[in-house]
Amino acid sequence: MSGMSKRSTIYFEPEIHHALRIKAANTHQSVSEVVNEAVRLVLREDEEDLNAFEERAVEPTLSYEALLKDLKSHGKL
Repeated sequence: MSGMSKRSTIYFEPEIHHALRIKAANTHQSVSEVVNEAVRLVLREDEEDLNAFEERAVEPTLSYEALLKDLKSHGKL
């Protein structure tokens, strides 16, 4: 762990804690490293979602009714 690491107390459900310990042992990592990696992955996915929302913000909106009508006209429903 780097000198810049911060400490936090996290309470896991027993099954999750057990799975984390097994994964850490199998990958020769600490539980902290496994958790940090998982959190980074989730945050990266959130960032990608937010970027996609920003990119699509300028797209025209379509009402639910119009969407259904379009799907029906193209034989999708």
